[in-house]
Amino acid sequence: MKFFKKYEEYMQTQAEKKLPGVGFKNLKKILKRCRREMTPSQIPLQSKSSLLLNDSADNTHAYCLHPCPVCDGSFFPSLMKEMSVVVGCFNERAQKVLDVHLATGFHKYFMWCKGKLHGQGNGNHHSLIQEGKDLVGYAVINAIAMRKILKKYDKIHDSKQGQALRSQVQSMHMDILQSPWLCELIAFHINLREITKADMRTKGSEILLEGCSLVFNDGKPSLSCELSDTVKLEIDLTCAICLDTVFDPVYLSCGHIFCFMCACKSGSVTIVDGLKATEPTAKCPLCRQAGVYKGSLHLEELNILLSRRCPEYWEERLQSERAERIRQTKEHWESQSRAFLGI
Repeated sequence: MKFFKKYEEYMQTQAEKKLPGVGFKNLKKILKRCRREMTPSQIPLQSKSSLLLNDSADNTHAYCLHPCPVCDGSFFPSLMKEMSVVVGCFNERAQKVLDVHLATGFHKYFMWCKGKLHGQGNGNHHSLIQEGKDLVGYAVINAIAMRKILKKYDKIHDSKQGQALRSQVQSMHMDILQSPWLCELIAFHINLREITKADMRTKGSEILLEGCSLVFNDGKPSLSCELSDTVKLEIDLTCAICLDTVFDPVYLSCGHIFCFMCACKSGSVTIVDGLKATEPTAKCPLCRQAGVYKGSLHLEELNILLSRRCPEYWEERLQSERAERIRQTKEHWESQSRAFLGI
């Protein structure tokens, strides 16, 4: 079965959830229009050679030049817009799933009542796990969809512009596989799997993903996950500042993960002010990209996973940072008091 048909069938099964997707039909129409409007004299020399070898009249308009005014004015903008909507939808829904899972106290009670009102009852936990599983599948198939359509573009245009756009999307952090919420869903899965081992009453059907694990190579941790036959992720969990396992991890909008306190130091802010208080000119210590602190995200599920897997290290790090956290908090409130009193 061709991927296009497989993708269409998948999106139809998700129709009730109203999930946005890649408009394959529209994008392929643009490429077909491009083929029709090319003349034999416009076919690249390299492409002509391949056509002569094939000796097929049906392939006369199989290629066109790049840059191509027929395609580039609508193909790339349409694809970028669609992928932006897909990534935004995935992030929003994944955040809701994890917010419910991490809810405590009154918030958790509120979520439980909300679930009862929607008729979910005691099955709310199972539906939460299924939603997480569906979201990961949604991320993977859309990532593959983008690769396929860009590969198709390069084949028709005998170019590498599609590959270049894919690299550009990754550098702009619009690739759905770079989403911090995907990292959180993977950690969520591993945490659930450990709970399953501890509670024999939990059924195997509650496992979210297969092939995901937290691995240590020479003491260096990383999240490893085989999401499909062609999609594999390897997320390094070593802080590039303190060169140790990330503690209280935060994800900057450039895609790099640091310890929260290390990130605050690099952004020249206190832990009380937080990363949102950094200057717009503050740069990531690794890629030197500016303005990446404002959109930072605390990786709560990853934090839980690492604290369970590395309890001794976690306790040691907690004790070593406690004095510094107390000092910064004390200085903050003293400065606030002096400002209030006008001293």
